[in-house]
Amino acid sequence: MVTAAMVKELRERTGAGMMDCKKALTETGGDMEKAVEYLREKGLAAAAKKSGRIAAEGLVLAKVDAANKNAALVEVNCETDFVAKTDEFKAFVDKIAEVILKNSPADVNQLLQAKTDGGTVSDLVTEKIAKIGENMSVRRFELYRSTDGFVAAYIHGAGRIGVLVEAAGSAAGNILNVAKDVAMQIAAARPEYVTRDQVAPETVEKEREILKAQAINEGKPANIAEKMVAGRIEKFFKEICLVEQPFVKDPDSTVQKMLDQNQVKVIRFVRFEMGEGLQKRENDFAAEVEAMQKKC
Repeated sequence: MVTAAMVKELRERTGAGMMDCKKALTETGGDMEKAVEYLREKGLAAAAKKSGRIAAEGLVLAKVDAANKNAALVEVNCETDFVAKTDEFKAFVDKIAEVILKNSPADVNQLLQAKTDGGTVSDLVTEKIAKIGENMSVRRFELYRSTDGFVAAYIHGAGRIGVLVEAAGSAAGNILNVAKDVAMQIAAARPEYVTRDQVAPETVEKEREILKAQAINEGKPANIAEKMVAGRIEKFFKEICLVEQPFVKDPDSTVQKMLDQNQVKVIRFVRFEMGEGLQKRENDFAAEVEAMQKKC
């Protein structure tokens, strides 16, 4: 049975119309992933973004040590943008990042049990909830410790987007500047991988199948569809692979060319966008979907 909640989730993930989402779920027996593929094949969804829309409030913060060898990126959520912008909340998140750098926790649960100021991070969170009057949670973090390179951080939009980049190269004096440019690139262009060889073969094959179905649904003959898929797969790689993207500071060049010119190699990166995958309460959206279903 296709429920209003399922239609709502599919709509948020794909941006497709409500009735198109209902039809996709019906046609695929309620399988969410297959429904996403169905909508993409029909040209009704631009991409299958699992994160959904950004709706929660909070702050993404980075903390890097003086040697640029160790860095933490953390997201802490709260209920309102007003609280997220206060100095007290910012200091609270900074304290948590400091604990991450010092203790190297393996996950959020371990972080919450880490000691700080006579108690644990969990105690600190409870204290802030009681004092400020909003629910708060440490959602996620990433910790980089570099041995052969350096780590640079970039925070965009007053804590809406945060990036860590680890880079190495022979021109040591310039690595940090290049890494910071790369971090800005990642914040703006949303790559998912450094290079195309990091993309799983099954991911490429799945994308190829979807692109071929799109071309055929556009009325193209099979042989033409195959040629179109080849070109679109290249575009796919240029969108999701960092080094193949046009460089934001020089769109006529690529990130790879810029790195080669500076003798720098990107080892890894992480990008957090505040609230991605989380959602605020909405005004009876589910009821609206139910009502529309009853009319069908």
